[in-house]
Amino acid sequence: MGFGHMVVLSILSVMTSLIDCTLEDCGLQLTFRHGDFYANEGHQVMDIDIKGSSDENRNKHREQLRRTNVLLAMEVVEKITSNKRAKFFLRLIYLNMPEKFNGLLERLQFIESHKSASQALLSANHILDSLSTNVQKAMDWECQINKHQLLGVMVDAGPSSYLSCHSSGTGRAACWISFDLFMENAMDGRQLHTVSATEILTELIKSLKVINRAGWQETFQALWISALRLIQRDREPLEGPIPQLDARLCMLLSIVPLSIVPLVKEEYEMPSLISKGITRSYGNGAEENNFAFRKHGLVSALQVLGQFSGLLLPPPSVVNAANSAASKAATFLSNLKTVGGNLGVPNRSDSSVKAVGNMLHLIVEACIARNLIDTSAYFWPGCVVPSAPSKDSLLAQESPWSTFMEGAPLNGSLKNALMVTPATSVAELEKLYHIALNGLEEEKSAAAKILCGASLVRGWNIQEHVVHIVVKLLSPPVPPNPSLSGSGSHLIGHMSLLSAILFGVSCGDIVHILSLYGLIPEVSAALMPLCEAFGSLPPPPNHRSSISDETSVYAVFSCAFLFLLRSWKFYKPPQEHCMAGRGGTVRSELTLDYLLLMRNTRIALQNSSAMGRMDSIADPFHSTPSQPVYIDSFPKLRAWYFQNQACIASTLSGLCNKNPVHQVANKILKMIYRKMTKAGTVSGNPSSTSSSSISGSPVHTTEDAHQRPTLPAWEFLEAVPFVLEALLTACAHGRLSSRDLTTGLRDLVDFLPASLATIISYFSAEITRGIWKPVPMNGTDWPSPAANLLSVESEIKEILASAGVHIASCYPRGMPPMLPLPMAALVSLSITFKLDKSLEYTHGIVGQALENCATGSSWPSMPIIGALWTQKVRRWHDFIVLSCSRSPFTRDKDAVAQLIRSCFSSFLGPSITEGSHFSANRGVHGLLGQAMADQGLRLPIAPGFLYLRTCRTFHDTHFVTEVILKVVIEWANKLGNEWACTGPARLRSSRLSLAAAVSRVQEVAMLGANLLCVAGGVLLVQVLYEESWPTLLLSSGEEKLVGAGPVSNILEGYVMAYTLILSGAFVWGIGNTSPAYTSVYSSRRARVIGIHMDFVAAVMEGNISVGCDPAMWKAYVSCFVALLVSFVPTWVPEVKQGTLHKLAGGLRGWREYDLALSLLERGGAAAMDALVESVL
Repeated sequence: MGFGHMVVLSILSVMTSLIDCTLEDCGLQLTFRHGDFYANEGHQVMDIDIKGSSDENRNKHREQLRRTNVLLAMEVVEKITSNKRAKFFLRLIYLNMPEKFNGLLERLQFIESHKSASQALLSANHILDSLSTNVQKAMDWECQINKHQLLGVMVDAGPSSYLSCHSSGTGRAACWISFDLFMENAMDGRQLHTVSATEILTELIKSLKVINRAGWQETFQALWISALRLIQRDREPLEGPIPQLDARLCMLLSIVPLSIVPLVKEEYEMPSLISKGITRSYGNGAEENNFAFRKHGLVSALQVLGQFSGLLLPPPSVVNAANSAASKAATFLSNLKTVGGNLGVPNRSDSSVKAVGNMLHLIVEACIARNLIDTSAYFWPGCVVPSAPSKDSLLAQESPWSTFMEGAPLNGSLKNALMVTPATSVAELEKLYHIALNGLEEEKSAAAKILCGASLVRGWNIQEHVVHIVVKLLSPPVPPNPSLSGSGSHLIGHMSLLSAILFGVSCGDIVHILSLYGLIPEVSAALMPLCEAFGSLPPPPNHRSSISDETSVYAVFSCAFLFLLRSWKFYKPPQEHCMAGRGGTVRSELTLDYLLLMRNTRIALQNSSAMGRMDSIADPFHSTPSQPVYIDSFPKLRAWYFQNQACIASTLSGLCNKNPVHQVANKILKMIYRKMTKAGTVSGNPSSTSSSSISGSPVHTTEDAHQRPTLPAWEFLEAVPFVLEALLTACAHGRLSSRDLTTGLRDLVDFLPASLATIISYFSAEITRGIWKPVPMNGTDWPSPAANLLSVESEIKEILASAGVHIASCYPRGMPPMLPLPMAALVSLSITFKLDKSLEYTHGIVGQALENCATGSSWPSMPIIGALWTQKVRRWHDFIVLSCSRSPFTRDKDAVAQLIRSCFSSFLGPSITEGSHFSANRGVHGLLGQAMADQGLRLPIAPGFLYLRTCRTFHDTHFVTEVILKVVIEWANKLGNEWACTGPARLRSSRLSLAAAVSRVQEVAMLGANLLCVAGGVLLVQVLYEESWPTLLLSSGEEKLVGAGPVSNILEGYVMAYTLILSGAFVWGIGNTSPAYTSVYSSRRARVIGIHMDFVAAVMEGNISVGCDPAMWKAYVSCFVALLVSFVPTWVPEVKQGTLHKLAGGLRGWREYDLALSLLERGGAAAMDALVESVL
């Protein structure tokens, strides 16, 4: 232990010893918490009167001595805490040794709560108040940049005060834009997440509360309002292949409440007493309930929500659920009156009370289900409007779940009722789970379909339990005495159960909902054994099609296989994997290896009893810990995985005639050719025209005419790439018509739907290579988009123009519509699929594949694809056109830059010196819009919404970073010039105030940081700290903005620091995060922060010269350090001590003594010795 440690601990020891002696003299005994530093030391008891004399005078004398000792001891402790250096030492312990500081706080709190029992303590009440005040001052002291300078005013300014928000027009909601952007970004169903949205949102709540310096009520209120806005933006969604309203409701009614649960639970279980709410209660003479502190903020926020009637209006499809929730509350109150006020005995025989509900009633029910609030919420003003009881049979009828729990069999009518009615309790789910595993064959299938019905999609109050049960059912347990032998053979016995689960979760928004819960790694690991087992079984000899039979081996395998492939972009063109260096993309793409790594990491955490909060909430059955899953355990899946990667990376290699794959490929070609021959339209033998080795002898129609390859799916898939090469080559040489090619592909998919994955992967790679000539889409050889191509293109340009993006024609004028041959074949195949619910597992993979193929091709393909699909499904017209409007941003950097600038203009509004068409509607609504659809596509489309849907298609994320940083600095420069502008006195009153300028600079940084994090995530933020910001500061200033004055330079440095801190806080969190979150986001934080701090320290020492303006550099460093110690002090101990001391020395050179001291204070216990020595 160093000298500094000994000094501060000795002072703390003196204080606690004096307090302990005082408590003993008063006859009070403090029960120490486990782990208290001084609990085990004890102290000597002074036995003044062993004989126990009853002499009255001596008793009075001893009592007088005790009172005097109490006063003297408390005076000594108070004088110690009033000393400036002692306060500093106490603060060091508070910041760096909280477990020891808790001992002092426990004693002070104990004295405060028991002083009424001791006359001696009451007589020292004024001393105790002063003591508590001194301790509080030591805890609350914050560094201050010199307030006489502009920097001090900016750092001290709160984020977006009401006055400044009013002047800028964006409102207080601008401070919480991160909630809106996170939720809207999570609604992009094309992007699956590996970490639960609950984990991310919990960390975001903590970060924004600290950054905005807000209370819990304001924080929770902003969270709920953002979630309600999410619903209103898509309350009547555009009709398309995947409805998004269910995912939005999941966010509002499941994810948001679950993200609040750990916050309330964390404070309730927090062992530390270091909380401003508790220590400040000393002076008030009352104990504060730490649990109720955050809970009260939540309750207050929910009560305030009733004032936002416009946001609480339920979407049409949710009206019945809202009315049911309101009726439940009304019935509760009615029954309560019936039984004379007994809260615990509701009268179930009472008739239901009809009530009209809104979204608040659903929110209240969701919070009650998670024990965040109780049924006292039904008594809130306006929660239930009194109305007469209703004898409506629809309201009074018994729930089908009650019938089920009473033992009724799962027959047709009950099964149908349970599928459309969400379950209400975990007990009902548990009973279904056991039936699914142990019931009769028909009961297993029925139970699985019920679980994948309304309970999964709209059972918001128990949804976290349902999704985990469904995932568990994908891995049925191995029986103790299996009747079958072989690896995975027990899965065959559960084929009907697995089929129902697989086809159930492949529908609608369910995959998206599973992604919101972060279960994609677990789902992928559960699907791999299914694929390995069912892919190794041959179909029956009479097998003809898997489309109409959901229980066949091929159908179960195909559904599991395609579901697995939806977990990651298996068909990504090679350029998107290779362009990860500088000048390319900085974005982590999901792979199967990464998904397994994520899953195995969670298993390791779970097995070590360190799993994050989500699993402890959501698993009601307490299953035994699972084992890690590796791809090497599934040899056939592994072989296909590597074959697929090879297919993407290079062209196919030749096969000899005796190769088994060659023979399988020829069998498949015979099957396809036989169907073409029956149609009478074949123009040649595709197998004889292949450029590969699959040529062999010509196939005759009479030979094996009725034979189909009854092979295991893995053997079939291995040969499909060679079949596709033969078909494409035959078509390119005129030996096979386009119609026959499409028919052959469709026959292949009908026979084994899983072959669609290989078709997409092979065609994507061929499209990217660009070796196939374009074919005319003229309506003769290939389907023609001419009927509505111009109108679709015009609508795309109109949508983009409404978002502030102006582009040239999407498709070259005067040129007939053409597509590369593989693209034409793929889109022609896609429009032959029927829009049947049983085929949604194929639709989910085809739609994204078409869009990705279009982005991988240098040919402008998306307008043609959109035109063809709008002809096929006219009711999807608006959805398809809006999807096509994303295509220009994949290649056009100018369009990307326009979109980014439009985002800033729509959010911030015009500056004082210029006007803008966005000025009437800015802030959150200007950025993200109010409603996407209202009887059709509503224009204008908000630029922020378009950015969120397109940012993952930006190929050059470095360019995106440069544009965002440039716009951020431009806005800071503009605001600085507006504040510093000089002119006639009569005009100065209209100029921008300093508070408004700083507030808007913070809004600029808030938006810039969010756009950066959305575009590139944690990897882009890492590059921002390590390269982008240092490069910008080192630049010589040749591109310095015109008219930048001293104030503008200072604001530029401030906005740079603010943007950098916010970016890090949004992806890394502000403190200690959960293990699951840390493994993905926060693990590299210490290294990245250390690299940037080393750079700053090197410049401060003079080892590196920066090219930016000195005022900008000083503003950047001072603000960065001030924001670091104010918002994210837990980052500071992760920096090397030498770096901290170098940085503190530079700050002292600028006379920022308090700031340098505050930085070193948070350097951890290792920095204490040097700090104490410097003070002494």
